[in-house]
Amino acid sequence: MKSCWIRTAGGKAELEFREIPVPRAGAGEIVLRVRAAGLNRGEMMVGSVMHGGAEKLGGTEAAGEVVEVGAGVTGFAAGDRVMGRVLGRGRGAFAEYAAMEATEAMAVPRRLTFEQAAAIPVSFCVACDALLGHGRPRPGDWVLITGVASGTGAACMLAAKCLDARVIGTSGSAEKLAALARHGLDHGIATRLADFAERVRGATGGRGADFAVNCVGGSFFPECVRSLAFGGRLATVGYVDGVMSAPLDLREQHANRLVLYGVSNSRFDAAGRARTVRGVVTGFLPAIAEGRLAPLVDRVFPFGELPAARRHMESNAQVGKIVIAIGEGNR
Repeated sequence: MKSCWIRTAGGKAELEFREIPVPRAGAGEIVLRVRAAGLNRGEMMVGSVMHGGAEKLGGTEAAGEVVEVGAGVTGFAAGDRVMGRVLGRGRGAFAEYAAMEATEAMAVPRRLTFEQAAAIPVSFCVACDALLGHGRPRPGDWVLITGVASGTGAACMLAAKCLDARVIGTSGSAEKLAALARHGLDHGIATRLADFAERVRGATGGRGADFAVNCVGGSFFPECVRSLAFGGRLATVGYVDGVMSAPLDLREQHANRLVLYGVSNSRFDAAGRARTVRGVVTGFLPAIAEGRLAPLVDRVFPFGELPAARRHMESNAQVGKIVIAIGEGNR
């Protein structure tokens, strides 16, 4: 089968198409005929915990049809439309077939295409972990999201709106913010700099954000802390800026009773990942199935144009998730 690998060469992540055998379902696994896969910036970062080594089969999320069910798997059968994260050594979604843990699999709502479904697993698991796990915004709360136009940022925005929160987003592009306003963004701050705390307080009547999701990294971390209201919570979900450390004003954290935490799968065990998937199934899939919540797909690229999709991602032109269509029958 056709597949695409990510390998490190000369300090850069390179894409390489290869022919490899079709995987078989082990115990607790299912195998999908992949119809679409999501593109995620993190696995293209050399040294990223998501990249995981000198080379790996690319792609961390897929949607498709079940073709094989492993021993001990219940709830899924051949022909089912399924989406999920494709995690673990030797696994990847940039392939015509992919094996995944059955605990990572979710049924695709009937109203969704496979391309839409492929935009859900990673980003909405992050949104679930950040919002439902610790952030827990209440109706009317203000949620700040930096890098709101990214796949994860847009998913967190949509999830927060589904919870009846109000959302402030930062982006370097006023055009992106205008596009997101059509999907529910309440207040946009056009900036690529860590200079938004006062504008967040202005938008919230001086209060600050009740909850913040930092999709940018260490360069924005201190400003996110300064943006928080009393009792505010801050989730760090990525560091696309490459800045891994930042100063923390302990007096501010102490006096304002702030809660700071990270959202990552790098050291999460299988049981923890399964809890997150169940959180998406119960917390967001009903709204998706009813049409009250829809993943935001930026563009769909054919499998053979994966390098072009990567260039589009690295140009920072996207608003939402970039998806790769694999094979025929993507509807």
